[in-house]
Amino acid sequence: MTRKYNLLFLCTGNSARSIMAEALANQLGKDRFNAFSAGSQPRGRVHPMALQVLQEAGLPTAALRSKPWDEFAAPGAPEMDLVITVCDRAAGEACPIWPGHPVTAHWGIEDPAAVAGSSEHIHKAFNNALHLLQHRISLLLALRIEAIDRLVFETQVREIGKSS
Repeated sequence: MTRKYNLLFLCTGNSARSIMAEALANQLGKDRFNAFSAGSQPRGRVHPMALQVLQEAGLPTAALRSKPWDEFAAPGAPEMDLVITVCDRAAGEACPIWPGHPVTAHWGIEDPAAVAGSSEHIHKAFNNALHLLQHRISLLLALRIEAIDRLVFETQVREIGKSS
């Protein structure tokens, strides 16, 4: 039995991409990850379309909430093993010093919340983001974290961010 790893997905608003990544990682990797999400400037609410596409995919949404990343840098917070930014803006911001010095990576995903147009067009953008996150999280789950050293792991996680 391998231990469960703490995984934090970051985005600026913590209303769509990072929330969807949290839900996916907790479902797909429930035996391997405790996934969380947060934002540098959280919107304070989860985007309704993010909730809709997660529910359509059969993923639980009741516990999802938009929250500041400071929650995970505070004393008593779970120590992260891996921190992944999913938006370019958050990747460029000065992040807190994370206890335990986790592996970090950037998986840029276009912001579906920034898409304008018909509800079908917006729905498609959220579904596309969800599928890309699902693909990348599946690749992450294929890694045998416990069997590789930190540098190799970090390199492999960063390479996943380049996959489409």
